[in-house]
Amino acid sequence: MSARLVQIYLPESHIVRVEDILPRHSRRFWRETIPGGQEKYSCIVQQRYTERLLDELETELGSVEGFLLTVQQLEAAFPTIEETAETELRLHTDLPPPNALERFFSRDRLSTDEINDDIDESLHIRPSYLLTVTLSAIIAGLGMNAGQVAVVIGAMIIAPLLGPTMGLALAATVGDNRLGLRAAATLAIGCIFALLSGWALGIAVEIDPLVSELRNRTLVQPADIALALACGAAGVLAFSRGASLSLVGVMIAVALVPPLAAAGMYFGAGYPQSGGAALFLFAINLVCVNVAGIAMFLFQGLPPKSWRMTGGILALWTGILVVLALMVAGRIALGVGA
Repeated sequence: MSARLVQIYLPESHIVRVEDILPRHSRRFWRETIPGGQEKYSCIVQQRYTERLLDELETELGSVEGFLLTVQQLEAAFPTIEETAETELRLHTDLPPPNALERFFSRDRLSTDEINDDIDESLHIRPSYLLTVTLSAIIAGLGMNAGQVAVVIGAMIIAPLLGPTMGLALAATVGDNRLGLRAAATLAIGCIFALLSGWALGIAVEIDPLVSELRNRTLVQPADIALALACGAAGVLAFSRGASLSLVGVMIAVALVPPLAAAGMYFGAGYPQSGGAALFLFAINLVCVNVAGIAMFLFQGLPPKSWRMTGGILALWTGILVVLALMVAGRIALGVGA
């Protein structure tokens, strides 16, 4: 059952407002009085309604002193809550009800607040974050140099760049400048550490520049653009439904960590041209992941604060992708890096 248990604490003087809001989003809710002149409301909310309930409660009661709201995942409820187009809880607005396609793709999605909370913890630049980035790059680099795909996949499960990458796409989608700056700073520092780790590895370990796992990170083909777009879309889709972070990490890290580690190793071993080619692949992958991520977030119904801002950012990322794709086409036509 895709539902949440939402608990609301507020002063008794505001019960009329909350009892006006809850029936529009929940079929089951109950009230109890708690010490200190507070009232507690507990309600079962289907996942598809959680987003709009939280938004309306924040708008109406967010500034009320003593207001507190918590959300918990609900495993089961009996009797079950059946949801059909006929029994759908509609808002009292002039907006048209969602069509069947919108219902299908948004019904299991986490609310924006839940996604934000999942991402927020990974945006703190702590020693543990820098250490996991370093270890991930080293493991990926050693795995590529030895031609061992399983080792490279093991590095992906660490998934250090997952949170910042998702945070960048989410910030662009909902128009959160603060989140975007935090995500960009964390991602940039993580990328620098991954690059430096690969560089140190390239100095310390003898590498074979022609080993397939390394050389593949210097060859950019149209298929690589498609792969990065698919990684971004699949990663956001899984992440926004509460999938395992390791699973999402494999989707995202496969497009980001290996080329960074490979670039550092090539630079450290004295192959600057190959290192530059690996960085070019990383740039394409990063742009693709953000384009696909923003598009998938929008496709699932995350509400932008400003369509103009979100559309502008998506257009900018898409424009950069077009330029990079043209560069790939030019390299292929000239036989560069073949």
